[in-house]
Amino acid sequence: MDLSRASAESLDAADPLAGFRERFAGAGEDGLLYLDGNSLGRMPRETPAALARTVEEEWGRGLVGSWSSWIGAATRVGDLLAEGVLGARPGEVLVSDSTSVDLYKLLVAAADARPGRDVLVCCADDFPTDRYIVAGVAQARGMTVREVTADVDEGLDPAVLAGALDERVAVVVLSAVAYRSGALADVAAVTAAARDVGALVLWDLSHAAGAVPVDLAATGADLAVGCTYKYLNGGPGAPAFLYVRRELQEQLRQPIWGWFGQRDQFAMGPAYDPVPGIERFGVGTPPVVAMAAVEVGARLVAEAGMPALAAKGRAMGELAVALADAWLAPHGVVLASPRDPARRGSHVTLAHPQAWQLTQALVDRGVVPDFRTPDRVRLGPAPLYTRFTDVWDAMDRFREVLATGAHERYPTERARVT
Repeated sequence: MDLSRASAESLDAADPLAGFRERFAGAGEDGLLYLDGNSLGRMPRETPAALARTVEEEWGRGLVGSWSSWIGAATRVGDLLAEGVLGARPGEVLVSDSTSVDLYKLLVAAADARPGRDVLVCCADDFPTDRYIVAGVAQARGMTVREVTADVDEGLDPAVLAGALDERVAVVVLSAVAYRSGALADVAAVTAAARDVGALVLWDLSHAAGAVPVDLAATGADLAVGCTYKYLNGGPGAPAFLYVRRELQEQLRQPIWGWFGQRDQFAMGPAYDPVPGIERFGVGTPPVVAMAAVEVGARLVAEAGMPALAAKGRAMGELAVALADAWLAPHGVVLASPRDPARRGSHVTLAHPQAWQLTQALVDRGVVPDFRTPDRVRLGPAPLYTRFTDVWDAMDRFREVLATGAHERYPTERARVT
């Protein structure tokens, strides 16, 4: 691979997604080499107008009369995500609550749908909230948790997972893209293996949605949740989405019985009777203002198209890995993600004993990655607004920090905490 900056410039010149960069606030203006799109995406320029329209026109002037358009927003935006991002069918995705709450709702519903089974399976290196929720549901129901081990860099070995699956397993909870390393799971293979023993799989798509092709319908996925503020650019605290395969919807009853999941909700009936479709997984009044921002981000991703986004994300990852090998490895930096780009999502993780100090030194030099324990620097260039030259320049500054030892003057994480 040609590692010159001129080569990166050529890639930018040929980039079919280049025009999207100017549609994000700050991109190319704030001077930041922003490589943290896997934590919080940049704000689309259309978002303030969409929020103002919702607040000033629909709320300010329309008042309660605007409910006729608001009430269907959770399914309207859900269908947009289904078609443009997730490879799902209409009526299978709902925007609601937070990722954690949605995970809880679907996990309990799925466990109830597998009576007589007393085991929940999750990955020992999965995102903490996912593991905590699995543990909490298991404790409340008298179930057992099987935490399968995974390589912190390479991700979950399918053979190890297969060894944890038997007729006692009710639900398997896994991330499609590992939050720490970016390791990509085989959604279709895992779903099939779980189905062979009669279990359901609940996928966390938080680091996958908008970054890699998911194709929920094609892979036969049962259940999924995910956030909208990373690659979908819905803004901090934006509501999450949940997915339930159409054939499962009437079999599942979620544990939070709210009036937005009720059949004929405005009849205000005395007993809970969930609506037949995806709306049964709703709970309370949807976050209307926040959903307006989610819709803007989802439309941008759908317009760009997941094949183009995934291809660029993979190419930027390959560039980052090649530069790390050439420039950073001599200073003790080690790749902490799968080397094969086909097994990696859109972020790349690098390991170094002084990762915390390196992260702080990079931020002070206008490069924004993020730090993950125990010793990881995560680089998440979002393909909608990040250029190949941004990746090149960021790695060049990373090289300069290591070469000069500039990171040595920063305190350790322990000193920071205490």
